[in-house]
Amino acid sequence: MKVEDTTLDGVKRILLDPFIDHRGEYIEIYNRQRYGGKLGYLVDFDNFVQDDISVSRKNVLRGIHGDNKTWKLVSCLYGEFYLVVVNCDETSDKFGFWEGFMLSEKRREQILIPPCYGNAHLVMSDTAIFHYKQSSYYEGKEMQFTYRFDEPLFNIRWPVRKEEIILSKRDDNIEWCENEKTS
Repeated sequence: MKVEDTTLDGVKRILLDPFIDHRGEYIEIYNRQRYGGKLGYLVDFDNFVQDDISVSRKNVLRGIHGDNKTWKLVSCLYGEFYLVVVNCDETSDKFGFWEGFMLSEKRREQILIPPCYGNAHLVMSDTAIFHYKQSSYYEGKEMQFTYRFDEPLFNIRWPVRKEEIILSKRDDNIEWCENEKTS
């Protein structure tokens, strides 16, 4: 496992070490001791309490969602998606800064996302499986902040045309996105 800094404070890229032979591939996607040893200065990995996956089809965009307390460890189990991580801390002088990452089953990397950062992913393959570990339990969308994928303050460059993107009602509803942020 190799850990790299990104352009965003506290956001880390983790390059995994798959074992590949004539039978296929074996990869460890989480080991509390290893992660704690490499990244324990940032987050207490003993407190990762929930794992989730979402399975989506091509051009589905989920997010931008987040909250002010949860660390997330994101990976792609199958397919390929474009992950965007955005600094959503409105008190930060780097509010709105973002970085994009192309994650796939072939690249075998993860992104560690701190609290106060939102994330979204756009599926690039026919199907993709988005996996994330969380340091706190999901308490419902009412406890999260949500921004539109095309929020003008962020000026995110998505790799497909806006007309091709498939959104949920939550992510497409401008009224929900305005002033629905928790402190």
